[in-house]
Amino acid sequence: MREKEFLPLIKDRLNIQSLNEMQEKMMRLSAEAKDIILLSPTGSGKTLAFILPMLKMLKAPTGRVQSVIIAPSRELVMQIAGIIREIARGFKTTALYGGHKVEDEVNTLSIVPDIIVATPGRLLDHINRRNVDVLPVRILVLDEFDKSLELGFEDEMRKILNRMKNVSHTILTSATDLAVLPEFIKLDAPARLDFLEKNKDLRRRLGVHRVDSDGKDKLATLRMLLNTLHTKEEGVRSIIFVNHRESAERVAQYLDKNGYKCALYHGGLDQHDREKAVKLFNNGSRPVLVATDLAARGLDIEKITNIVHYHQPLTAENYTHRNGRTARINNEGDVYILMGPDEEVKEYVDFDDEFHVDSKAETPSASDMETLRFGAGKKEKLSRGDILGFLVKTGGLEAGDIGKIDVFDHYSLVAVRSDKAAEVAERVSKEKIKGKRQKIELL
Repeated sequence: MREKEFLPLIKDRLNIQSLNEMQEKMMRLSAEAKDIILLSPTGSGKTLAFILPMLKMLKAPTGRVQSVIIAPSRELVMQIAGIIREIARGFKTTALYGGHKVEDEVNTLSIVPDIIVATPGRLLDHINRRNVDVLPVRILVLDEFDKSLELGFEDEMRKILNRMKNVSHTILTSATDLAVLPEFIKLDAPARLDFLEKNKDLRRRLGVHRVDSDGKDKLATLRMLLNTLHTKEEGVRSIIFVNHRESAERVAQYLDKNGYKCALYHGGLDQHDREKAVKLFNNGSRPVLVATDLAARGLDIEKITNIVHYHQPLTAENYTHRNGRTARINNEGDVYILMGPDEEVKEYVDFDDEFHVDSKAETPSASDMETLRFGAGKKEKLSRGDILGFLVKTGGLEAGDIGKIDVFDHYSLVAVRSDKAAEVAERVSKEKIKGKRQKIELL
């Protein structure tokens, strides 16, 4: 695929006006080296840095799989596949991951994709079932390889890579510097691009603030902190990190009772609920996301204003990855760490100052956006354009009243202005879209 085919789409579809230094270097390096190791932290633009060289290596569709990208989580697989679909016109991209029916994926694989993005376990399952033939694969990407090893996927990856006999280009990415690679990783004099040191300036772009709580239970202090932060300006978005699923549930319930619409994200939720939480947070209808460290890496979440550590993270690595959700790609961000009485500061935490909450600040009255859920999606042949046209023509909205439109297999989520959400939901609830009446509800 030629650069002139996909570079304009990066601007039009992804709203990225120019590539960063790492992405440009990866583009140049891929023309010189067969194999590349990219060391880069979360939030640095790494995903696009390996997607662009991969696209350059693609040949015209052949009816065989050309490229496989292996990533450690469902969320990361979905993010990568979504970006590729936006800019790789004419190439079929299939995402394979757990959490939904294998049969749906089998049907999708009936037309052989050019690009597969997959978690290790699900890809190996399809290979063993003979749904996927990886023998023709020429381009292999191992994204967040360190995380895959940490999660125990070494055996699955070994079995997959042993089936790939014709790989001519490999890109391996990692957020940590791996001293030794497993023996099944066969790289031919790999070029090495290290942005770990360069991105240590992340700390300089972060304001790290200590917030003291009078009580061991920090919920009231958290509420006052959010009131203080979210009344400063519109469009503020905060992620609250906790260490346990039970804590995430408890914090979210408390905030919900006190007037905050929260999205909840942890490993105990099913895939559908986690997926929905990220989309509601991303489209602005849930300004607060309460999450465990599962959300610290691999999610495609834009423009986070604040990171709040309700609990101090258990490791220095988790602290780095949590903070990496904000101050992304040369932007600035703020980190707030709630400290209870007599709570000791972890050795890897250092504060710039103490932050005093405004106890009189009120809870913001409403989110900027609300979300409509349509009970139909890609499998029902519903597109973003269909939904946009329907809401303008039938719902009486202007294009500027409509935010992000996310279309999934069997449902769609649409952000609309809060002050018009209830009215438009009532207006379109009994109307037909593409000749069929679909369930449309306000979340």
